[in-house]
Amino acid sequence: MVDPPIFPFARAAGAEPPAEFAKLRANNPISQVQLWDGSHPWLVTKHSDACSVLTDTRLSKQRQREGFPEMSAGGKAAAKNRPTFVDMDPPDHMRQRNMVAQAFTKEHIESKRPEIQATVNRCLDEMIKGGCKEPVDLVEKFALPVPSECIYSILGVPFEDVEYLNSMNAVRTNGSSTAAAAANANNDLLEYLGKLVDKRTEKPGTDLMSKLVVEQLKPSNIDRLDAVQISFLLLVAGNATMVNMIALGVVTLLEHPSQLEDLNRDPSLSKPFVEELCRYHTASALATRRVAKEDITLRGQLIKAGEGIIASNQSCNRDEEVFPDPDKFDLHRKRGSEEALGYGWGEHRCIAEWLARAELEAVFSTLFRKLPNLKLGIPHSEVAYTESTRDVGITKLPVVW
Repeated sequence: MVDPPIFPFARAAGAEPPAEFAKLRANNPISQVQLWDGSHPWLVTKHSDACSVLTDTRLSKQRQREGFPEMSAGGKAAAKNRPTFVDMDPPDHMRQRNMVAQAFTKEHIESKRPEIQATVNRCLDEMIKGGCKEPVDLVEKFALPVPSECIYSILGVPFEDVEYLNSMNAVRTNGSSTAAAAANANNDLLEYLGKLVDKRTEKPGTDLMSKLVVEQLKPSNIDRLDAVQISFLLLVAGNATMVNMIALGVVTLLEHPSQLEDLNRDPSLSKPFVEELCRYHTASALATRRVAKEDITLRGQLIKAGEGIIASNQSCNRDEEVFPDPDKFDLHRKRGSEEALGYGWGEHRCIAEWLARAELEAVFSTLFRKLPNLKLGIPHSEVAYTESTRDVGITKLPVVW
């Protein structure tokens, strides 16, 4: 008997996906791995199989179920907290998700594009105003504020609190922060949001938190803790991912100067650029997990009730059968009906997908147009990527222009 390999796999270097994924896709697309706690969930590495897993009603998203694959001791502890819709099965999942879904529909986000563009412009102008006599950290000065301030606006966070919340989010999203510091920042954010829920209960406005209070909390459809946890989820769930995708996008364009030239000549290419970016870099690669509620068979492999499943969207986004020459970044890639899985799949697909796309498109149709001479302030070999077994990202990115 050979013990299953330890998971998560480590990236070989920088943002390059772990080499194990390609081997498994070719030879053993459904296999067991070993997590930190000694458990042995199944790892699914092919695009079609992951889509099956993420739409199979015999599989549960509830993290409190025995056998659900948790990626760390912190994750296991967090699973005991009050669940929100991301950790619920039908019908509870859609019931709670629909309480806030209207704010994130494609149509509503289209109406928010001018506001999103204004946020990008403001954050970029602030960064430029500070000058670059010394290299400037693009993560701190631009990649973090843009998505943070966009979601603050939707939730209804008072402008005077933005600086405080950005500092808390910086601690949470910085890969070099200690676990204790990140946990303290989480607690501070929860306390802050609790106070904001109370304020909106007394004096509601037109923001999403007010809507949640007026339409759900006051009629007792949810309680105060639910309102706080849902607000916390929306505030932080995609924040680190968005910060990383902006930084990764900048480095990727600098690595592909001819494609950067194409984008500068035609800002409308920001849409296919973002599509390819979200395939090439999967900055949220460990969230698509399930546990079997009953025995199932997948590609001839029996997965027993109570066994965990990790559907690797990172591996699926490099599946050769779906994306030819998958390790090549190409914003001109010809695409059909196939979809990358960076935002998940099925009914648990990321609720803020259209917001994320709009933010990234605004960033990359603007950044190099305003700063055509933007370049790294350090050798590429010194870019501070996240720890090799964590979601791919960049913790600090010194740039000059």
